Amino acid sequence: MNAGPAAHRTVVADVRVFDGEKLLEPGTVVIDGPVIGTAADADGARRIDGRGGVLLPGLIDTHVHLTDLSTLRAFASYGVTTVLDMGTWPAEKVDALRGRTGLTDIRSATVGATSPDSAHGQRLRPEGGLVGGPDEAEGYVDRRVAEGADYIKIIIDLPGFDQATVDALVAAAHRHGMRTVVHASSLEAFRMAQHAGADVLTHAPLDRPVTEEDVARALAGDRVVSPTLAMMEAIVGAVGRPGAPGPSYEAARASVAALHRAGVPILAGSDANDAKGVPATPPFGDSLHRELELLTGAGLSTVEALRAATVVAARCFGLTDRGVIEPGRRADLLLVSGDPVADIRATRNVERVWCAGVEFDASRPNASRPNEDRR
Repeated sequence: MNAGPAAHRTVVADVRVFDGEKLLEPGTVVIDGPVIGTAADADGARRIDGRGGVLLPGLIDTHVHLTDLSTLRAFASYGVTTVLDMGTWPAEKVDALRGRTGLTDIRSATVGATSPDSAHGQRLRPEGGLVGGPDEAEGYVDRRVAEGADYIKIIIDLPGFDQATVDALVAAAHRHGMRTVVHASSLEAFRMAQHAGADVLTHAPLDRPVTEEDVARALAGDRVVSPTLAMMEAIVGAVGRPGAPGPSYEAARASVAALHRAGVPILAGSDANDAKGVPATPPFGDSLHRELELLTGAGLSTVEALRAATVVAARCFGLTDRGVIEPGRRADLLLVSGDPVADIRATRNVERVWCAGVEFDASRPNASRPNEDRR
């Protein structure tokens, strides 16, 4: 590796690095421009005393809904350095948030596919997102590919799509080499998504837990699940009534526990949003930390929860440049006090955050695109 100018290098000393399995003994990490450097790059670099803190890879939230630059600032302030947007439109709005120096990095589905007969379709009337049947699936996917979507989001909100339409959407996405993420907050929707061959299932059933057969099918089909337990908890808190029929957080928690025990990859996603007219609005950034706590409550160890928000999330979405702290990887970093392996709540003790090597500055009102920095 060719080290950049010393002015663009930072040494973070006396930190315990989370290597994806455990905390290492106190050591030093070098930030060389936008990537992690080596010990040989440390000469002449700015030095920061980590004071025995824990250095984590920047957290990845696998389910959010973006608004504007303030959204990115909120995420960065909580150490969430990458977010996967599951529904923001038009594409120009998304593009304006891409590549912002010193702020959270994004990927986006732009507008998700939803049925005009569904609650989502009726409430949001998303521009370009309504799909009336299987014959409209190919055109919908073509338009998302053309506008630069990073994956295809499909909303199974029943009553709404029939199986043939979900099948057609997933097949069209796969013909383009696109990953599919399917909204499935009921057991029937979960099963429809599996039947169609979806790649990632987001949310967890709030009506009934998954069965052993559902779990076996998910494992055999290499499914990945981002259960958004923070959103499931918030929905039940907003509309559920003790002892009355309705959404059940226990159904969602039990589903995650069963999937995890079987070895289905579980990702950390919050469904953070500030939309109008939705059942719940988990706050940007903070809710991912709540998600980690809820994942441990569903049977994941603290290490597994941290992996769900770092290396596993990166791997499942093809983000091969991040998710671990090693030379050459993107310098997305979160320094916390305390020990999140001993107590997952320590991820909230944010000391410093770096987004692609740029330390997050809460006093900076906005962040420029890389080419704007050179003007």
